[in-house]
Amino acid sequence: MSRLRAGSVLAGFTLLTVPLMPVQALLVRSGSGYARRLPHWYHRQVCRILGIRLHVEGAVARDKPVLFVANHTSWLDIPVLSAVAPLSFVAKKEVGTWPFVSSLARLQRTVFVDRERRASVGDTASEILERLAAGDNVVLFAEGTSSDGNRVLPFKTSLFAAAKPPERLGAKPPDAVVQTLSLVYTRLNGIPLGRHERPLVGWYGDMEMTGHAWKLLQSGTLDATVRLGPPVPLSEFADRKDLARKSEEEVRRGVVGILRAREAGAPIEVSDPPDEARRATRPTRDPASQQKWT
Repeated sequence: MSRLRAGSVLAGFTLLTVPLMPVQALLVRSGSGYARRLPHWYHRQVCRILGIRLHVEGAVARDKPVLFVANHTSWLDIPVLSAVAPLSFVAKKEVGTWPFVSSLARLQRTVFVDRERRASVGDTASEILERLAAGDNVVLFAEGTSSDGNRVLPFKTSLFAAAKPPERLGAKPPDAVVQTLSLVYTRLNGIPLGRHERPLVGWYGDMEMTGHAWKLLQSGTLDATVRLGPPVPLSEFADRKDLARKSEEEVRRGVVGILRAREAGAPIEVSDPPDEARRATRPTRDPASQQKWT
């Protein structure tokens, strides 16, 4: 039955994805605003196909573009976070070479960064600034790698140049806000995930993606909790190190809070995107555990 489930999920994903790829390519090429909205709708459907129940605590700022700073546990983070709001990601350049995945990343207008070349950091920061200035929401996975979901790794500061661009870029911080995203996978088939079970979802180290994905698709339904921090104007941070430090503290606090079931308020439990949901519920309580992301 587990293989049948995985096969059905894969078939549903393929039937949804393949016809929409040329549509999104045309939208991106034309510069249409729907190039931002279609991936948001698409990933909501992907979450339904995968059997992911999304619980969102907090709200996305609507009046200004947002630089999201998030922890990262799995390839599943992409559809989960994309279902929260229209957004694009910052990813390592290697993602741009992965078969099929690279096509999906480019269609979502991903910003690629070469972490091995210092000179490329300025170009990436410049592109992030341009995206924010154009009204886009951008997600930054600041740890620079992935983990098993039981802890948050130290943030790398180089890509936080969007907070205070180097003088050589000749740019000022855009009129945008920063929000943290703390993401934890809390339940599998309705059963709380503990410290030892959570790495089943995490994709990290030298794990092979295809095998990990196939095993996870066989496992069943997942609950994912996303805790959004309050929006803070980008201009309020002294420099990139200040932004990195404060964001890391907030993300770590959010992840630990979810793992320890400390309530931050009444979350919105969504099947539709958070900005369309109106029903507040009590957050799911899980046993104490530790934290981590990719």
